[in-house]
Amino acid sequence: MRIRSLGVIDDAVVELSPGFTAVTGETGAGKTMVVTSLGLLLGGRADAALVRIGARNAVVEGRIAVPEGAAAVVRAEEAGAELDDGTLLVSRTVSAEGRSRAHLGGRSVPVGLLAELADDLVAVHGQTDQQGLLKLSRQRQALDRYAGFAVAVPLGKYAEAYRRLRAVATELEQITTRARERAQEADLLRFGLEEIAAVEPRAGEDVELAEEAERLGHAEALASAAAVAHAALAGNPEDPEGVDAGTLVVGAQRALEAVRAHDPALAALCDRIGEIGILVRDVAGELAGYADDLDADPLRLAAVEDRRAALTGLTRKYGEDVASVLAWAEQGAARLTELDGDDERIGELTAERDALRGELGALAQELTDARTEAAERFAAAVTAELGSLAMPHARVSFDIRQSEDPEGVEVGGRTVAYGPAGVDEVELLLAPHPGAPPRPIAKGASGGELSRVMLAVEVVFAGTDPVPTYLFDEVDAGVGGKAAVEIGRRLAKLAKSAQVVVVTHLPQVAAFADRQLLVEKTDDGSVTRSGVKVLEGEERVRELSRMLAGQEDSETARAHAEELLETARADV
Repeated sequence: MRIRSLGVIDDAVVELSPGFTAVTGETGAGKTMVVTSLGLLLGGRADAALVRIGARNAVVEGRIAVPEGAAAVVRAEEAGAELDDGTLLVSRTVSAEGRSRAHLGGRSVPVGLLAELADDLVAVHGQTDQQGLLKLSRQRQALDRYAGFAVAVPLGKYAEAYRRLRAVATELEQITTRARERAQEADLLRFGLEEIAAVEPRAGEDVELAEEAERLGHAEALASAAAVAHAALAGNPEDPEGVDAGTLVVGAQRALEAVRAHDPALAALCDRIGEIGILVRDVAGELAGYADDLDADPLRLAAVEDRRAALTGLTRKYGEDVASVLAWAEQGAARLTELDGDDERIGELTAERDALRGELGALAQELTDARTEAAERFAAAVTAELGSLAMPHARVSFDIRQSEDPEGVEVGGRTVAYGPAGVDEVELLLAPHPGAPPRPIAKGASGGELSRVMLAVEVVFAGTDPVPTYLFDEVDAGVGGKAAVEIGRRLAKLAKSAQVVVVTHLPQVAAFADRQLLVEKTDDGSVTRSGVKVLEGEERVRELSRMLAGQEDSETARAHAEELLETARADV
C-alpha cells in the first residue's frame, strides 16, 4: 500500500509479507493508520478528519493479489475492472470536505463495491470486534457461519416463512382492529345504495326531465307562437284574404316558369324557389303537428318537478349529475361486497396464520437441531485452539436456549418466542479452568482471555471459511508472558495458509513474524516515506529490545530479543 496525507502519515509505502507481517512502533506513531488505510481500500467509512491537516485530500493505493476465478475477480470484472498480472489495483481518495472516490482496476466504482469484495478477501479484527463478540446476536451469527449449509438452508426456509407470517399477521391485525370503522362504512354504503335504489334513476334522465319541464312550463306561449308561425307560412283559415309565405312562394315560382326556357340561370333560380316552397310546406306541417301534440297538462308538469326533486336529492349527496350518482352506486356496491367479505377474509387469514405458525415451528426445530450439532463441533474446535494459546484447561461451550412466550410458536411441545433468525438464544460460555462453572464470556473472560477466544474462533473459521488475508489490530491487548508467545506461535501457524497482518505491542508476537514493519515519526511529528521500513538483522533486534524494555541498547533486552527470535525460528 501507498498512503499519502492520512492522519500523521505524510507519504509512506507499506510492504506486506505474503506470510506473517507484524507492524510495530511507539504509541501514537501511526500504526493504526495502517489499519485505517486498509479499511479504506476495503470500502470502510470515509471521514474528513482522517485527512492530514493542510492537505486537500488523503489517498490510499493498494495492489491486491487475487486467486484466479475467485468470486472477487468475477465481481470486479463485471464492474469493468481490469487485472494487472493477477492483481487488482485499488485506490481510495478522501477529500478534506469528506467526499470520497474509489477506483478499482482503473475504473471508477461505487465504494460499496469495495466492501463487497472485502468479504471475500480480508477478515479485519480489532478490539471493537472483541466487544462485538460479547453480543448474543454476534455469537449466534458466528455459530451459523461455522455451521455453513447445515444452518443456512433451514435458516433460508425459516426466514421466508417468517416474512410470510409477518405479512399475514399484519393484514389480519389491520382488518380486525378496523372492525368498527368498517361496520360504519358498510352502514353508510347500504343506506346510500338503498336510497338510490328507491329512486331508480336512469342515465340521462335528469337532462330529459329538465327539457320536458322547460317545455311544459311554457306550453301556452309555445302553442301561440307555433300557431302564428303556421299561419304565416300556410295561411289562416279565418282570414281568407290574408297573404301567407306559401302563396307568395308559389306566385314567384309561376312567374319564373313562364320564361325559364329562355335563360338557364333563371331556370336554376326557379328550381331553388320550388325547393323553398317544399321546405315551407314541410315546416308548416310540422308546426301544425307540434301544436296538436303540445301537452299543457299541469298534472304532468307537477309530476316532472317531483321527479326532478327526487333526483336532485341524490345529486346533492352522491354526485354532480345522475351519471355520477350511478357511478358512485357501482363503486359503493363493489366496496360493500369487499367489506362484507372481510369476515370471510379474517377466517382465511386466521387459518393461513395458524398454518404458517405450524410450519415455522417445524423449521425452527430443524434450525435448533442443526445449531446444536454445529455448536458441539465448534466448541470442541475452539477449545482445542485455546489449548495452543496457553489456556490448556479452558473449555468453551454453547448454551442454546429458548424463552417461553404464549404468543410464540410451538417447538418441541413448548410455546416459545421467535424472531427473524429462529427461536434460539445462542450464548458462548467459557470455563477458564477445571472446576470453574461455564459462564458467559462477557462475564467470565478477562481481556486477555477474550482476545485468545476471539483468535481461536478466527483460526477455526480459517479452516472452514477461509479468506486470503487476516488483519488483527492489537487483539493481543491484555495478554503477556507465555500466552503472548503462544499467540505469536498460533498466528505464525495461521500464516502458513493465509496472509496475516498484525498490529501489535507485544515483542513475543512480533518475533514470530516473517516480516516486521516499524512505523516511526520524524522530528516534525509526521510519518514520511522512510517512516515505514522493513526491519532486518540488527534493526529488528533493537526494535524488539525497545518493545521488551523500552531500551534499544539494553544488553539484557537484546539477549531476550535474540532469544525470542531464535525460539520463533526454531518453532517454524
